[in-house]
Amino acid sequence: MDQEEDRYRAPALDKGLDILELLAGIDGGLTQAEMAKHLDRSPNQFYRMLDRLVRRGYVAKMDGDRYALTLKLFGLAQSHAPVRRLVSFSTPFMRELAEETRQANQLAVFDRGAVVVVAQQEAPGYWGISIRVGSRVSLYDTGSGHVLLAFRPDQERQMMIKEYSGSSEEASLPSAFLERLDQVREQGYERMPSAQTAGLHNLSAPVLAPDGRAIAALTIPYIPLVDAEQAPDMEQTLETLCRTATRLSELVGTRTGEAF
Repeated sequence: MDQEEDRYRAPALDKGLDILELLAGIDGGLTQAEMAKHLDRSPNQFYRMLDRLVRRGYVAKMDGDRYALTLKLFGLAQSHAPVRRLVSFSTPFMRELAEETRQANQLAVFDRGAVVVVAQQEAPGYWGISIRVGSRVSLYDTGSGHVLLAFRPDQERQMMIKEYSGSSEEASLPSAFLERLDQVREQGYERMPSAQTAGLHNLSAPVLAPDGRAIAALTIPYIPLVDAEQAPDMEQTLETLCRTATRLSELVGTRTGEAF
């Protein structure tokens, strides 16, 4: 059996997987020398492999010549069964949310450098803002982007920004923007005028994994409905949105082993 396994060995692939598996269990990244010590190899043995992983976007070079995993592997996983399962679980909640608020809503995730709409529920009446599934929206000036950034650790947030901007350089965000993200995290939601459509407000709340990270943002592009009978106002709509996001987060927690 051992001879059969040796026959199909792929040393270069093994080196790449060793690097990925090592970095996956380390917070803050490692230098080449530290990786060599952990893997009991000379740095020269995996220098080329590490360079390829950086060029392909699986590993990022951080300050101080440290290397850390990017979110690319997470993004690849998101594009497979977990996202489909999340959408499947979310659909009835999103339908109920639309009926209660008389507003459209959508679910977005961060996927390989982009904020992507993965599910959309139309408003039940004549009027509503619709965003096509698969649309990519801004990380910086949308409610979905703010929520996805606010509920991530600093290092992971920095990687998201790098992937979104397509730059390998450390991003220096304005202090006002960072304060806004802190505020979003503290209050548990984002409420902001739309940067794209006049008269519209983005109401966004996080769908949280058990560890507190936002795996998705549930957003209502709120339009005041002046001719609708007993339509909820913005405050009531926000409360219903947050309640729905909390219910989805609880569902994610019970399904962690299955899907997320």
